[in-house]
Parts: sequence; structure tokens; C-alpha cells
Amino acid sequence: MLKEKIGKYRWTICALLFFATTVNYLDRQVLSLLKPSLEEKFGWSNSDYADIAAVFQFTYAISMLFAGRIIDKLGTKKGFAWAISIWSIGAIVHALAIPIGEGMASILGWAGIVAVPVSVLGFMFGRAVLAFGEAGNFPGAIKATAEYFPKKERSFATGIFNSGANVGAILAPLTVPWIAKHWGWEAAFIIIGGVGFLWLFFWLFYYDKPEEQKRLSAAELAYINDDVEEQIPETKAKVPWLKLLEYKQTWAFAFGKFMTDGVWWFFLFWLPAYLKDQYGIVGTDIMLPLAVLYSLTMFGSIGGGWFPMYFIKKGYKPYDGRMRAMLMIAFIPLVVLAAQWLGGISYWLPVILIGIGASAHQAWSANLFTTVSDMFPKKATASVVGIGGMAGGIGGVLVTKVGGALFDHYKALGHIETGYTIMFAFCAVAYLIAWAVMKSLVPKYKPITDL
Repeated sequence: MLKEKIGKYRWTICALLFFATTVNYLDRQVLSLLKPSLEEKFGWSNSDYADIAAVFQFTYAISMLFAGRIIDKLGTKKGFAWAISIWSIGAIVHALAIPIGEGMASILGWAGIVAVPVSVLGFMFGRAVLAFGEAGNFPGAIKATAEYFPKKERSFATGIFNSGANVGAILAPLTVPWIAKHWGWEAAFIIIGGVGFLWLFFWLFYYDKPEEQKRLSAAELAYINDDVEEQIPETKAKVPWLKLLEYKQTWAFAFGKFMTDGVWWFFLFWLPAYLKDQYGIVGTDIMLPLAVLYSLTMFGSIGGGWFPMYFIKKGYKPYDGRMRAMLMIAFIPLVVLAAQWLGGISYWLPVILIGIGASAHQAWSANLFTTVSDMFPKKATASVVGIGGMAGGIGGVLVTKVGGALFDHYKALGHIETGYTIMFAFCAVAYLIAWAVMKSLVPKYKPITDL
């Protein structure tokens, strides 16, 4: 009865964040799904593709730092609206990669700079614009979650909206190859990119700060703000980045992102190439294996968000319960070590094992994000998420560049599977390393109260 009186509008906001994250991952995955056909069309090597992907990750990393800051300054509603508008334009711009690349090549030629291939230049530009906008998604979503949910529900809400990444990853292979086959690769970028503008209408209509939200009952607003620590008055004072870097809590979150974000990037950007290189699966044939693989990640995202509530109900503080859950989750990706060894039996075995590893990542990610709102006041949440996102983006650049170099090296030797074995080994152990360092930096729950 109490929950009925409280109201459920906060879950409407969670649904908006879920769909935004779905669109976010739809847009970023189009290129990886078209990579097998585009590399043949434009003559890309694995290193060329790695360079294009790395531009996205590097731009994303730098932009994350500023995205959190901008969203803290503009507010969640305006900041998120700008973010999805920019990344939707960036997604559509990919369709113009060749004329854009030709223009950039001419400029670089006049400047006396040795230019990379026109197609690579054009897609680099598109990825940079996409990354700049997409960097606002998670700082904005985490800030909105901190505004609309009490601490005890945040990891569950984060798990739900974060599962939009999985839905986007599922929908992309079910739609992009079909669109490209029937209407061309340019149409895939234009159609998928346009979806974000549809979401924008609902966001502007339904979102306002909780205290300004007319659809939110007084009882639900009181429930949202019932955490004792959140009763500390919020000030409008700007929190300097250098001040945030003084806290071990910031470094714990940043290292967790640095070590593990690259794993998800690798699964997202390289799995279509992996299925082609080792099993000859291309075009629309890739739809079912990737859909099954990313469907598994739904369980990790939502289940991982719920998992720490088990420990919190037993009396653990939110951060301590989350860290206990994250330790157990960190062991699950070890199954990826068997992917290459069992691949000779059937390609479905590595697909399922990698799916389990990717599912564990989403469970880990839902909890890792929520450690920020556990320990930092709302006014600093997006900024800290931005710092961690930058660290995660840098980690992703390293994983992508190393992966591309390894694949080209071992492909030339006729043993490309060795390159994938090395990368899967890193993916398997990254979470345990991240957890150990995070735990050493912040052994016990310690909220920040002096900002």
C-alpha cells in the first residue's frame, strides 16, 4: 500500500534514460556491423579500422570530462537535450564520410600534411562528432538517477537504464545489416541516426527537476529525498576538477573505468570482425549470433543492478554491499578464457561464453556507476562520472589500438586467432585487477561531505 501511495513517476524517468541509452548504442554500433563490408569496399586494414574506432574513443574520453561539467552547469534537462541532438547529427554525418573525407584531404594536402585515406578521414570526422555528443549520455543519466532515486534504488535503476546498451546492441544487428543490404550503407547511418530526434520530443515533455515536476506527488518526492546524507544543503558553488582529484574515491572510480571500459568497447567494436575472421560469418548472417550474444547481457545489467540490494538488506552500507557484489561479478568474465579453445566445436560456444562475459561487464558497470552517487553529493556526480568516463575512454583507445595491431600482425603470420586469444585473456582478468585496486583505495564506505 505504501508504494502505491508513494507513486511511480520516477520509473517513467528511468524509462526515458533506458531509451536514450538504447539509441546511444544503436548509433555507435552501426560502423562495427558494417566494418566487414566497408573494409572490402574501401580497402581498410585492421589498423585503419582501429584508427577510426580510436578517434571515437579518444574524443569520447576527452569529451566525457567536459560533458559531466557541462551537464552539472546546464542542468540535466538541457544538457541531455544538447547531447542527443549532437550525437544524432554525428551519426547521420557518417553517410557523408566520402565527400567530407575528400574535403579534409584537400585541406591537409594544402597544408603539406601527409593525409590518410579519404574514407578513413571521413569516418574519423563522423566518429568524432558522434563521440562528442554521446559523451553526455552517462553523466546525464547518472545525474538524473541521483535526482530521482534514493540511494537504495539507484543501482537497480542504473541497471535498468544501462540495459538499454544491451537492447541497442541487440537491435543494431537485427536492423543495420538489413537496411544496408536493401538501401545501402549510407541509409543505415541516416535512419538509425534519426531515431534520437524522436526521443528528444519525449524528454523535453516529461523531464523536469523533481522539485519542479508537477507530475510527481509530494509523497514520492519525500521518498526520493529520504536519504539522511542527502539532507546536507546543496550549494551552487562550482567544484573544481583538481578538488575532485584529491579524493581517493574519484581515483577508485576512474581506475575501475580505465581497466574495464575497454573490454566492453572491444566486444562492441570487434565482435563482427571476430565472427568474420574466424568463422566467415558476414552480412545478414551475423544478425542472429550477435542478437543472442547481446540478449545475454540484459540479464547482467538488470540482475547486476539488483544484486547489491541483497547485501544492503542484510545491513551493509550501499557502497560496501556494492563492492561485495562487484567482487563476485568480477570472477564471471574468466569464462571468456575458454572461448577460443572451444570454438573448434561450434561458433555458438564462443558466442555464448563471450555473451556471459559481456553480461558480467554490464552487471559490473551498473554497480560501478552507482558508487559515484553513493559517495559524492549530487552537484558533483556528473563531473566525477565525466572524469571516470575519460579514464575509461583512454583505456578503450589502448585496447582498440593494441587489438588492431595484434590482429594485423598475426593475420600476416596466418594465425589471427592468436591475436584474439591474447585480447580475450585481458578481457577475462581486467575486472579482478580493477576490483583489487578500487578496494585498496577505498576499503570502507566513506561519503564526501566537504564539497
